[in-house]
Amino acid sequence: MNIYVGNLAYAMKDDELAAVFGEYGKVDAARIIMDRETGRSKGFGFVEMSDASEANAAIEALNGKELNGRKVVVNEARPKEARPPRRDGGFRGNRGGYND
Repeated sequence: MNIYVGNLAYAMKDDELAAVFGEYGKVDAARIIMDRETGRSKGFGFVEMSDASEANAAIEALNGKELNGRKVVVNEARPKEARPPRRDGGFRGNRGGYND
C-alpha cells in the first residue's frame, strides 16, 4: 500500500521516515519529495508497505501524531491525477533572465 505523509518537518530524511513507519511493519520504500530547483524538502512524502494490515496500523497510529514538532497527516495515497499537457510542450523559454 502506498501511504501519503504530509506536513513533514523540512529537515526530515528518508531513513528517518522509514524508521518511524518501521515500528508498524516492513517498509518497502520511504521517499520525501524534494523541490527540483532548490533541493529542499516539499514537506511531504510517500511510504510503501506491502502488508495492508501493517500499513493501516501505521496510518491509524501516525495520523495527527507530532513528528519533529509538526502534526503529520497520514493516509492512503490517491493515484496521481492526469494533468493536461502543457501548451508550450514543456519548454519554459528564457526564464533564466539571460539575454542572448
